[in-house]
Amino acid sequence: MDKGIFITGTDTGVGKTYVAAGIAAALRSAGVDVGVMKPAETGCRTRNGRLVPSDAVRLTNAAGVRDSLSLINPYRFREPLAPAVAAGLEGRKINPGRILDAFHKLCRKHEFMIVEGAGGIMVPLSERYLYLDLAKALGLPVVVVARPGLGTINHTLLTVSALEKRGLTIAGIIINYSRKYRCGAAEKTSPAVIGKITGAPILGMLRYDAREFESLAQSLK
Repeated sequence: MDKGIFITGTDTGVGKTYVAAGIAAALRSAGVDVGVMKPAETGCRTRNGRLVPSDAVRLTNAAGVRDSLSLINPYRFREPLAPAVAAGLEGRKINPGRILDAFHKLCRKHEFMIVEGAGGIMVPLSERYLYLDLAKALGLPVVVVARPGLGTINHTLLTVSALEKRGLTIAGIIINYSRKYRCGAAEKTSPAVIGKITGAPILGMLRYDAREFESLAQSLK
């Protein structure tokens, strides 16, 4: 497996699933055999006595794959917390080996993989295993999804710094308007500052509900 991306965010609620699903759908439309994965999902609702991982289902539909949901989403939990915490409340533990095994099985079936994390890159999957560790183990270039507004410079620089210290390749940064922001001074100036300081490419500025993913997909495949 030499093609794919790991999508992380500078925080929760920045629109990682929206971006991941959009890129998956665009790649699929371009004729790319794309696989998707959401290693752990929390905040799952119960339907017919079973937990339903809505993010993982959204990714599955966007990619148009028929892979087992147990491969796409090996772990799911009820409480909307960090995976390690949600697992602990249920008396369970996340085994990174199970995630990696599912990833490699999906890699053998698809030419391009999109793996979406939960929250930010420092969110724990277990007591001593962060999404940062998982991203390193997967060996995929990382796409960082960031907010456009005030505070995004600090959050994005911290995320990029953590990735660089672990020797991870940063494919680029996507500024996502996950809600209707007023375009003030912070929104107008932050992307350029982030790009200049980090040296990472700003792959795109996704306006609220604009669905402009074709050029993004082309730059990543």
